[in-house]
Amino acid sequence: MNKKIKSIIAVGGTGGHVIPGLNLAKHLNEKNFSVDIVSDKRGEKYVKENYFKVFILPSSPVNTKNILTFLSSLLMILYSILRSFFFLIINRPKIIFGMGGYASFPICIAASILRIKFLIYENNLIIGKANKYLLPFAEKILISNKEIEGIHHKYKDKVIEIGNVIKKEIINMSKDLKQNNKQKISILILGGSQAAKTFANILPLVFKNCSDKGIVLKIYQQCLPEQNEDLNQFYKKNHLDCHIFNFSNNVSEYFSKVNLAITRSGSSMLAELTNANIPFISVPLPSSADNHQFKNARFYERKKFGFLIQEKDLKEKLIYFIKEIYANNSILEKIKKNQRQYSDKNVYNNIDQVLKNIIDEKN
Repeated sequence: MNKKIKSIIAVGGTGGHVIPGLNLAKHLNEKNFSVDIVSDKRGEKYVKENYFKVFILPSSPVNTKNILTFLSSLLMILYSILRSFFFLIINRPKIIFGMGGYASFPICIAASILRIKFLIYENNLIIGKANKYLLPFAEKILISNKEIEGIHHKYKDKVIEIGNVIKKEIINMSKDLKQNNKQKISILILGGSQAAKTFANILPLVFKNCSDKGIVLKIYQQCLPEQNEDLNQFYKKNHLDCHIFNFSNNVSEYFSKVNLAITRSGSSMLAELTNANIPFISVPLPSSADNHQFKNARFYERKKFGFLIQEKDLKEKLIYFIKEIYANNSILEKIKKNQRQYSDKNVYNNIDQVLKNIIDEKN
């Protein structure tokens, strides 16, 4: 039996970075690789439910608010690079994957110093800051879509389009599982912690308004644990059919139960919903870095895979959308038809080919 190839996946602390990293780790673990994950304290909560070893590094963005915060963040980054340097000497991986986010930066810089090859992955449609700084040193940059912005033309030979690194069970999900109930709209509400707060404040009132007008809804709402009681009480008081659940890596268990989703505009989630053939209303996080969530949402809207509503317009426009969808079920059917033309089924084969080429070069 061949000895497993040691690899490290470095992920930023948000779900948008960690979840693709975990999907990749599970795939590599099925192949001839042993995998460790590097993240910061924010990312630890996503990884702890899985069986991979996790090395926690302190991390910080470059904070230019004032000279003291700038120096403090710079020292933190240098400290993390130093810790990464010794970590890599001890573990001696053959390949490193940087999945984006500033927590992935120190380990990749240390790898460059030690001449360990690393790849970076960008699933958004504008390259993130950490990946932009790492690109000159990276072996390749793997991207979800060729329409990505922000990559200088001098690095075009490093760019490889592979697709979205999403869960295999979603890629392989049957497109014919869901039968729309024309008398009811079943809605799945997804998003990170900031989305949970915004959506919990706005959406219940929207759903009550729709229900008062005779629109029959079934709500599956993801929220923070501290929001459970208030949301349950509101929906019960207003006779709305709702199931409340908290954050989990297994939101796909709800995919077969719904015919519409309301979500933030993280690239991975929009890709999952598209591959699962679920029409969605995308609400970009206004404060996302470089407005990348708006760019993601706009891309999927142009492809007619979903709808886009900006947060400032959410209450007014969502009521309009739900009324239109309830009155005309063909709206969702057209979206589903468009989504069926897209698939990320080749993403893992593409990754395998990239790795084969790099490993063959090293040998």
